[in-house]
Amino acid sequence: MRIGIVSDTHMFGRARQLPRALVEGMQGVDLILHAGDWVDLAVAGMLEQIAPTDGVAGNNDGPEVVQRYGRQKLLSLLGCRIGLVHGDGGRKSTLDRAIDAFREENADVIIFGHSHIPYQGTHDGRLLFNPGSPTDKRRQPRYSYGLLEWEPQGAPFKATLHYYDDKS
Repeated sequence: MRIGIVSDTHMFGRARQLPRALVEGMQGVDLILHAGDWVDLAVAGMLEQIAPTDGVAGNNDGPEVVQRYGRQKLLSLLGCRIGLVHGDGGRKSTLDRAIDAFREENADVIIFGHSHIPYQGTHDGRLLFNPGSPTDKRRQPRYSYGLLEWEPQGAPFKATLHYYDDKS
């Protein structure tokens, strides 16, 4: 299975369309997961033109996005349990909030956003993954998104961060 991972698109304040590098990089994915701060539900329609899309709401999302996606979820896909949360709130770091959100769950992967800082690491055997932002890099040198791949027979996950300079 091949999943495209995005977060913090902040559309349409930061961009009017999905960046070409993102659209091209997502070609052929089985699913796209968005870790919140869509800002406008129209982003879902844009992503759905590439592949089926699911996600969660972030702290900048309105009631429509919250109602459609919720704030946190645990997905089971081909034997893999994927925790999805934006990661905002509280005094802890975004990473710690993402870990805490699934502390009682048996997630294999935790996908989160909020910080706009791409991250890939492990904690207690779980893959932790933040794709950064494809449209609002803030203090990061480049825009980014992620891909997550694995085989249903339990092969190791292959998670990659993809970077680009131009958001047009």
